[in-house]
Amino acid sequence: MTSDSRVGPPLFGSERETLRAFLDYHRATLAMKCEGLSDEELRQRSMPPSTLSLLGLVRHMAEVERAWFRRVFQDNDAPMVWSDTVDFRAAYDADASTRREAFTAWEAEVENSRRVEREAASLDQAGHQPRWGEDVSLRMVMLHVLLEYARHNGDADFLREGVDGTVGA
Repeated sequence: MTSDSRVGPPLFGSERETLRAFLDYHRATLAMKCEGLSDEELRQRSMPPSTLSLLGLVRHMAEVERAWFRRVFQDNDAPMVWSDTVDFRAAYDADASTRREAFTAWEAEVENSRRVEREAASLDQAGHQPRWGEDVSLRMVMLHVLLEYARHNGDADFLREGVDGTVGA
């Protein structure tokens, strides 16, 4: 990894600014964990029989962004990126994937998610979570996606350490 160029969340700010900043911080953390690695290194699995790799995490987070922003607030029937059955684990298998493919999909979903959040009148905006058959608030979605990134960035620390011996930030 090169230098840490992430922007930390504010020490003071509104709820929305703080959620947005923490989410972007964790998105940047995942990108940083993948920095400087070849496609082969990004596909390196944690240990058999796991299919988990850094590239798989990027693909998975593209699915998470899509499922929680696009499918909840824009199109409940939007297809997932790598699964026809809303199987989030399908994205983990990145054996045939490349950095370009995974990052292009992930970055497109992140930009769409940011746009959905920016255009929402408030954190109380409701969307419909089709998997649950329930309405949820933008606040809940942002918190859920933030927690997904935080959890998976822990996995990314482990995976990056396995590739080049670095310890996570």
